[in-house]
Amino acid sequence: MKSNAAVFAGSLRTALLLGIATTAFALPTAAMAQEGQAEEEAQAAPPADDGQAEQYGNEIVVTATKREQTLQDVPVAVSVATAETIDRAVVRDLKDLQTLVPALRVTQLQSSANTNFIIRGFGNGANNAGIEPSVGVFVDGVYRSRTAAQIGDLPDVQRVEVLRGPQSTLFGKNASAGVISLVTREPSFKFHGNVEASYGNYDAMVLKGYVTGPVTDSIAASLAAGINKRDGTVKDLGYGGRTNERDRWFTRGQLRFEPSEALKIRLIADYDKIDEACCAVVNLRRSGATTALEALGGKVNDFNTPFGNVGYSNFPSSNQIENWGVSGQADYSVGPLKITSITAYRSSQSRTNQDSDFTSADLIGQNAGSLDIDTFTQELRLSAGFMDVFNAMLGGFFFDEKVKTSNALTYGKAFRPYANLLSGGGVTLLETQVLGLPLNTFQQQGQGLFDSFAMKNTAWSVFGNVDVQLGNKLTLTLGGNYTHDAKDVRSNVTSTDAFSGLNLVAIGNGVIRNTVVAQQVGAAMSLGTSANASQIAAFAGAQPAIYSAIVSGATAFANANQANPAVNSLLGLKPLQFLPPFANFPNAVESGKTRDGDFSWTARLAWDVTDSVNAYASYATGFKATSFNLGRDSRPLGSDLAALGSAGLLVNNLTTGSRFAGPEDAKVLELGLKANFGIASANLTVFKQTITGFQSNTFTGTGFALANAGKQTTKGVEFDGTMKAGKELTLNLSLVWLDPEYDSFVASPLGDASGTRPAGIPGLATTIGATWNHELGNGDRVIARGDWHYESPVAILEGLPGFIQRNALGQVVSYQPAFDAARPFKREVSEINASLTYAMANGLEFSVWGRNLTNDRYLVAMFDSVAQSGSISGYPNQPRTWGGSVRFKW
Repeated sequence: MKSNAAVFAGSLRTALLLGIATTAFALPTAAMAQEGQAEEEAQAAPPADDGQAEQYGNEIVVTATKREQTLQDVPVAVSVATAETIDRAVVRDLKDLQTLVPALRVTQLQSSANTNFIIRGFGNGANNAGIEPSVGVFVDGVYRSRTAAQIGDLPDVQRVEVLRGPQSTLFGKNASAGVISLVTREPSFKFHGNVEASYGNYDAMVLKGYVTGPVTDSIAASLAAGINKRDGTVKDLGYGGRTNERDRWFTRGQLRFEPSEALKIRLIADYDKIDEACCAVVNLRRSGATTALEALGGKVNDFNTPFGNVGYSNFPSSNQIENWGVSGQADYSVGPLKITSITAYRSSQSRTNQDSDFTSADLIGQNAGSLDIDTFTQELRLSAGFMDVFNAMLGGFFFDEKVKTSNALTYGKAFRPYANLLSGGGVTLLETQVLGLPLNTFQQQGQGLFDSFAMKNTAWSVFGNVDVQLGNKLTLTLGGNYTHDAKDVRSNVTSTDAFSGLNLVAIGNGVIRNTVVAQQVGAAMSLGTSANASQIAAFAGAQPAIYSAIVSGATAFANANQANPAVNSLLGLKPLQFLPPFANFPNAVESGKTRDGDFSWTARLAWDVTDSVNAYASYATGFKATSFNLGRDSRPLGSDLAALGSAGLLVNNLTTGSRFAGPEDAKVLELGLKANFGIASANLTVFKQTITGFQSNTFTGTGFALANAGKQTTKGVEFDGTMKAGKELTLNLSLVWLDPEYDSFVASPLGDASGTRPAGIPGLATTIGATWNHELGNGDRVIARGDWHYESPVAILEGLPGFIQRNALGQVVSYQPAFDAARPFKREVSEINASLTYAMANGLEFSVWGRNLTNDRYLVAMFDSVAQSGSISGYPNQPRTWGGSVRFKW
């Protein structure tokens, strides 16, 4: 089906050599400086004034090193998506950006608030508020600490910079894998703006606008706002609605003060809100659990057609998210010195609920989450430059954040009959005959686990960077950052699921003992069957010595076999104990506190080979602080179990794991080459990047297990190039080849994964594009743009915990699901995006566009189906979308 893509994937070396030799292609919108692209954007963009300019001549200006440099000159692996490109590619939020930057992967999973950013195969942070991202996201220099605050439609965006590799020296503790930096346009002293209205399939409607202009001679202002609505792309036949919809709006205002040439102040306030049904899950593999829920009237989609845009749940998911923030940046210059201060406060609230069994049966009554994050940041830096020979920067950063998160996971009305059906009536038998409890005591509707966590995180860092010219051609860069991070966490978790708290081993011990006693007393009395209670009592009174010996033998047998499923049949009910009691912390053994400190550094040598060619070699380290598991799978370390027992803090069915994962330490060795010959330009980067202690987060069926991988290494090659193949045609190529490996991951939740390839990281990712910009005689223009984004086949994940096969010693033998050849455990991506615009000289534009025009379907993620042993579920990608837009720029 994808033979062309497969051929391309198999020709990596040829593509690399051809790309380097011809410099004919580049990243279509994350472009390098080039004449054709710059000409198009200069014609389409509103007038720029002092302090506003994005480009010097034909050079795109970036701030990847926290000072302005052209993309050609900055010796950093960075891709840039400009405002014009974002418009032409119909990029609605950061999730769409990955089709422009192949080194970037963005996944959105169980809610609109969970977005995970991965660069060069490194990154995590979604699904758990305690796990800080490995890819730092900044908007106008302000750090956005969680993914709930990173989705937004910014009509005033000037550019998006994607910095690849560890950036901790300048950006701090949570940039161990890279940085995404959004830069918006400053308010202008020249009145201009734009407005856009779009309509597309699934009744998609987007309306956004931006206006800016002077208030006084020294004050300028801007205001941006927009709405983004769309019907769901997936029909939910369970409750009769749709999911994967969009319903979000935002507003953003800025003030720019320039009371003198030496001082500039920029104030920003923003607010955005999301209220939508997300995210659809489909069944990928049936099991006996599927048959059981269908026997109760429940339904799931046909697993043979996972991309039929059909799902089942018994109530719509909800995602209500609010983000707001204020920030102020002041820049004061005195001669060669510049002082910059950035102060910000941000707040994010998320309220979500989901039918997490993803069937029309009422198994899971609710999975309702609440998350509140309040963040204060302060950055202060001093920079100085002297005669282009010496540039230095010294700064400090302070971070204070409070996180409160809670979740209620409860049973629905169908769960008890479902569990009883799966157990062959075992739950009722245990309840009424073994324990003598009233019928339906266990697994009632509304019973479940209710968790609440609070975390305070305070961090500070001091950083410095210096560039020294070593003659006319060489520049040496040295930088360092010391970061101290402190976290204090408290849990308050309760379980009302009494069944999950039962000690089936101990209860089974009594059942085994009593069964053996009844059998042996019946044999001693020649009854031909087991003795009943009255017969046992009579025998004990008449034959006390014999009865005592029978009881002793039965007790010894029960003690020896209580953990043997062949003897203790109650152990067959353990898989239904989904929500066992929780050991809260801090306690007498676990402090709930971590204190981390780390020094990160960068050394780089840049060489201006010619006026058109630059080369650099760099070595950098990165740091990510300890992350806590703020969820129901937070478990004490095995080494703390004895101490917890001595302190009387053990609860039934308590398993071990981790409360937190220790720091990540990143290292990268990078060689780069940048060339700009006017009609053609190219970037080539070769690197080897390693993260020690990678914070792995694995779904276990009802929660996530957090653990440090020993060491993960990725070797890679990145190529960006562009060529103006005529006055009107520009060709682009971006290509990334990655070779990742777990050097050491002995404690993987799936067994020893050392020496294996991490899942989800394609060996090859590329985007090939072209832009045709034709000017008509009346000054109007026709602009056609298209790109093909391809990712080679890759395993979606290493394995599923529900499919682990172990030997008699408990060692993992296999953990791959038994997918047949027709349904491979792989993902391959081949998407085509295109737009056609008629731009009039008066600023009016008409566009038609499409994303994923070939309707290429694949799975974003897979996991063990919740409460359905042996079944597999997954998140499908978005289908083809298309529409039209009208813009007016003045």
